[in-house]
Amino acid sequence: MHRILISDSLDPSGLEILRASGAEVHELTSEERPRLHQIVADYDALVVRSMTKVDAALLKAGKRLKVVGRAGIGVDNVDVPAATELGILVVNAPTANLLSATEHTFALLFALARKIPAADNSMKAGVWDRKTFLGTELQGKTCGVIGFGRIGQRVALRAKAFEMTVVAYDPFLDPEVARRLEVEPVDLDALLARSDVVTLHTPMTAETRGLLSRERLTKMKRGALLVNCARGGLVDEVALLELLDSGHLGGAALDVYGEEPPQDFTLARHPKVVATPHIGAQTHEAQERISTETAQMLLGALEGSMAVTAVNLPFTPAGKRGEPYLRLGEQLGRLASALAGGSFRRLQVELWGIDEGLRRPLSVAVLKGALVPFLGEGVNYVNAERIAESRGLEVVRATHTEPAEYAQLVGVTLYGEGGSVSLAGTLFGERDARVVRLESFRLEFRPSGRLLVLRNLDVPGVVGKLGTLLGGAGINIADIHLARHDGGEALAVLRLDSEPSAEALAALRALPEVVSARLVDLGRG
Repeated sequence: MHRILISDSLDPSGLEILRASGAEVHELTSEERPRLHQIVADYDALVVRSMTKVDAALLKAGKRLKVVGRAGIGVDNVDVPAATELGILVVNAPTANLLSATEHTFALLFALARKIPAADNSMKAGVWDRKTFLGTELQGKTCGVIGFGRIGQRVALRAKAFEMTVVAYDPFLDPEVARRLEVEPVDLDALLARSDVVTLHTPMTAETRGLLSRERLTKMKRGALLVNCARGGLVDEVALLELLDSGHLGGAALDVYGEEPPQDFTLARHPKVVATPHIGAQTHEAQERISTETAQMLLGALEGSMAVTAVNLPFTPAGKRGEPYLRLGEQLGRLASALAGGSFRRLQVELWGIDEGLRRPLSVAVLKGALVPFLGEGVNYVNAERIAESRGLEVVRATHTEPAEYAQLVGVTLYGEGGSVSLAGTLFGERDARVVRLESFRLEFRPSGRLLVLRNLDVPGVVGKLGTLLGGAGINIADIHLARHDGGEALAVLRLDSEPSAEALAALRALPEVVSARLVDLGRG
């Protein structure tokens, strides 16, 4: 049973999903919060929102932690590099508040353009003043969208509906998406110079911090409006205040701030600013989606799903279609490692007919499988490459263009002090994993369960002796796969229903026809 600690408030919909899974769920109380570092040690997963700061010390205190779930999009309050170092997955709810954030962008823009908050305050004060609140129309204006991801694209669609011209800046902007949405891609300086409205939809990273610096803010069109529903640290707030005072900028609408909550409310109180307290995701619908999406991601991660969108995976998630390939890669790595019987210094992964998006995930899967027999289940997709690097293990991936004997083929070779182990596998029917080559022997078997791998002399009677010996020890053979080289050695892979005793294995290895015998337990696969 998984134990899950909820340290910040979570919508009941997600809690129901977690409890329905059979997990033990505990909601941290205010009295317990000072002891969070002690309490987290007994839990497999931690769910937070923005209140709990998940720093390296807290992560290290979570001796059983496998997953941190951030109920929301941003992970600013989670030390992702530290989690990666410790092999802890960080999952979030990347799509749950897209619609709410998009709509809040326009709520702020309309409020700013039509001076709605000031007009509302005037009415509530009993003042009827029409002349003061002269607004601005959106039709015919240029909207500059900085960050053209899922929210930026939705903002662009709605801006087009208001008959605005839309220009967009994103270092990874897909030209095809821009064409489809009838948006003009431009560089950042051109966007700032041309836009009547600039709206931010980019994440906070080392590269984007202070993106709208004093220099860039001065490049904005005189009288332009700025809307920020992304992250406060993207904008130089001191410079923004000065440009509002000078009249260079017509106004700003802000939902996020460099410091939250702000210690200084001067910017929020400015007459040209519409300010809200980071409520872009504060809708009933978004809170429910955030809660359910986080719960589903968390459970998927705990169950080992390879389709989970983890923040700190070293590759784009493979999705449901890619899961069988990753399982194949893991099992091939584990089998090669077990057959090597000792540490290795070099891992080579060769791929034939594998889609480009699956190549790196597959290589990581093979590496994870190869490391687990030596380093235990603490190795995962997050930390496998870091572990290999820290131990000086060389990992090589080669992609072949020429066709192989199978449409898709994964080859694995481990090099160690005692020699090398080489094998290859594929999927039948896109789901059924099979080993199709072991060293130079061609054969087919599923890489799962208890496997007894024997090299023997190619002479009559060997299979009969194996059956007799194992039967006498009470071991049933589920299936057997054979291959041979003419006049030389042969290979037998037997799947056993139970594990032979040390005595039975010793007797088997003592047979004069047996060159080597190794027992490998690959689990259910």
